Amino acid sequence: MMRMRLMWLGALTMFLVLAQTLMVQARPESLAPLAEKFSPAVVNITTSTLVEGRSGPQGIVPEGSPFEDFFREFQDRNGDGERPRKSSALGSGFVISEDGYVVTNNHVIEGADEILIEFFPGDGQPEELPAKVIGTDPKTDIALLKVEAPGPLKFVKFGDSDTARVGDWVIAMGNPLGQGFSVSAGIVSARNRALSGSYDDYIQTDAAINRGNSGGPLFNMDGDVVGVNTAILSPNGGSIGIGFSMASNVVTKVVAQLREYGETRRGWLGVRIQDVTDDVAEAMGLEEAAGALITDVPEGPAKEAGLLGGDVILTFDGVDVKDTRGLVRQVGETEVGKAVRVLVFRDGGTQTVLVTLGRREDAERADETGQTPEATPEVSEKDVLGLTVSTLNDALREDLGIDSSANGLVIMNVDEASEAFEKGLRAGDLITEAGQQKVTSLADLEARIEEAKEAGRKSLLLLVRRNGEPRFVALSSDR
Repeated sequence: MMRMRLMWLGALTMFLVLAQTLMVQARPESLAPLAEKFSPAVVNITTSTLVEGRSGPQGIVPEGSPFEDFFREFQDRNGDGERPRKSSALGSGFVISEDGYVVTNNHVIEGADEILIEFFPGDGQPEELPAKVIGTDPKTDIALLKVEAPGPLKFVKFGDSDTARVGDWVIAMGNPLGQGFSVSAGIVSARNRALSGSYDDYIQTDAAINRGNSGGPLFNMDGDVVGVNTAILSPNGGSIGIGFSMASNVVTKVVAQLREYGETRRGWLGVRIQDVTDDVAEAMGLEEAAGALITDVPEGPAKEAGLLGGDVILTFDGVDVKDTRGLVRQVGETEVGKAVRVLVFRDGGTQTVLVTLGRREDAERADETGQTPEATPEVSEKDVLGLTVSTLNDALREDLGIDSSANGLVIMNVDEASEAFEKGLRAGDLITEAGQQKVTSLADLEARIEEAKEAGRKSLLLLVRRNGEPRFVALSSDR
């Protein structure tokens, strides 16, 4: 018995020693070698902007006060009335090529009249050089700059951000709070974070990131840039261990386009979409809640190819579509003018549609085109599905600001105890489709409800527009 206990204690001791050894190996004794190797490529960025002087005594006396003229004359005598002044800002960046291309955040240099790049001292590097803007992308908050150096510059290379795992060590470098070159370390706290943009793909890290770190690199332990430090989540403006870096796999595509064209050229499908929820999937007969549900098809590539409102995009260019966010990113990263196969779910089956992508930037600049108005049915009301609905007439169009080309049933009232109210339907919304068929009369809606019941569907899919913006809502058909 004693022998068995001694063997067990010996095995436990060996295990603890091995565990400690592995922990030491997992975390390097020092990050100094990496910091020394890559710091020459990390730069401080100073911008200056000429700001117009005050045109009057705003903030000193109320507008219209009898003292307004007196204070204006006082300012003019002292030269304070119209004198422009310079406003400065600080940020970070990093060199990506020996010929002087520099990556930073768009918000660091936006609106700047002058941009100066300060290099890490030593190694024969220049101390400071002026930079010009090659291109910017506000959607991902990335900017590409260029400096003309007397010789080759130290630079760093991008890594594959998709290989970054939660728990991996990372290093942030930059110019926090204008204090000069600084290094902080932490781990990847989360991946695939979305903040506010359509093309967001952020790496979350607890490495200290503060104001002035914006635009600086986030390195993995191989010394590759896996992110561009962009934002923090903080109640007080300082680091609390929640920082966000735009993933390098997004940045490299943007930088390549800025370098070649001076602007981005994103693919454009030309549809409005929403996520497929469980109740929407059930109402449509889909096996799982996945894909992107098309709510509207304005003039554009999708309409020309034959995609329809109510189609669910299942795959795009051979890649499964999980949700709307994934589709938007994939379309945006696809080459403009490329013909792609889009697999959609329609009328209980699947179809493949070939779509030639347009360019999103051109679409955003284009003016919207009007449509020919159609006739309107007479007014009548009915309570159904927790809603009081009415056919549309000219008076309702004018009262509710509904476009003359729109047709459907107006929601006049919503029972606050109903499922419809819980799902966000409100008075003034316009129902244009039910069961993926157009409705212009109360009889149309009632027929769609009966069809859903006869087919054994628990829900009826409604296409609802509010201020012209469409979305699908599934309501229980037996209510």
